[in-house]
Parts: sequence; structure tokens; C-alpha cells
Amino acid sequence: MQTPTTNPGFWDLDEHAHPEGHSTMLGFWIYLMSDCLIFAILFATYAVLGANYAAGPAPKDLFELELVAVNTAMLLFSSVTYGFAMLEMQKGRKAGTLVWLAATAVFGAAFLGIELYEFHHLIENGAGPQRSAFLSSFFTLVGTHGLHVTFGMIWLVTLMIQVGTKGLIPANRRRLMCLSLFWHFLDVIWIGVFTFVYLLGMLR
Repeated sequence: MQTPTTNPGFWDLDEHAHPEGHSTMLGFWIYLMSDCLIFAILFATYAVLGANYAAGPAPKDLFELELVAVNTAMLLFSSVTYGFAMLEMQKGRKAGTLVWLAATAVFGAAFLGIELYEFHHLIENGAGPQRSAFLSSFFTLVGTHGLHVTFGMIWLVTLMIQVGTKGLIPANRRRLMCLSLFWHFLDVIWIGVFTFVYLLGMLR
């Protein structure tokens, strides 16, 4: 009679293929799905409260559509440059990857700068989040997206340092792929914000 220790096939029963980085990507997809739920709730909240002005200013009185369009272009350009960074990564070109990541950081910083200017301008003119339900939901939705972009910028700079010191090792490639998903996700969310909050808001 064979014992488990003398039967090689016994141990094969519990062996499974675990591709390197598989759990990382799966976990990140789960995180993105949870983020989708958060933004879905914020969009729904804005849909309910977005027309409650409390006798205060409406979107037409506050929004500078040209400025918001420029800000949208900054984020779209950052998504394009990140795509070029991923192409350079696939070719194993460390320098090219870092150059395009730096370009992405510049566009991302421009986006955040314009958004902070907009918030400062609104608050300075008495249109802060406490002014009405419309402004509370606006600041919450747009501000949450801005916080995500800020986190993405910190992550981006951290990865640039890691790639610069350790190169395009498998771990850094996985991290760059995760950040790519996150960055493009924020791009899609912002298109929804631009359309639903700004464009439709100007038509009310």
C-alpha cells in the first residue's frame, strides 16, 4: 500500500497554477468595481440634489465652460501620454517610459491646478458647498474625483522613482498596468462629470 509520501501524484492534487501577479490584478479590478459604486452613488446624489439651488446661483451663473473644456483636455492628454508610456514599457524602453510618465504628470498637475482654481473662485464668490444642496453635491462629486487624481499623481511619481532605480522589472510592470487601469478609469469618470454636471447644467 502506498503512503502519501511515496505517491508523487498525491501532492499534485492540491497544486494549482498561480500566475505571478494574478492576485494583484484581480484585487485591483475588485477595487475599481467598488470605486464604480462610489461614483454611481455620487452621480445619483447629484441627480437628485443638482436642481436645488436654495435661491442661490445656478450652473449658468457659475460655470466657465471654456475653462472646464481646457481642464478636460488636460486629463484626456494625460491619458494619451500614459498610453504611450505603456507602449514604451512593452518595448522595454526605460527612458521612454519615464519621459511619457513625466508628460502624464505634467498634464495631471495642470488638471488639478485648474480644478483648484475653480473651487477657489467659487468659494471666493460665496458659492461654497454650504450655499445649497446643488453646490454640496457638486463639490462632493467633483472633489472626490479630484482626490482620486491626486492619489494617482502620488502613485505616478512613486512609480517613476521605482522605475528609475530598479528598471522595468516584472513588479514595476504590474504596478504600471494597475495605474493605467486607474488613470483611464478616472478619465471615463471625468467625461461623465463633464457631460452630466457641466454641459447639462448649462442647459438647465
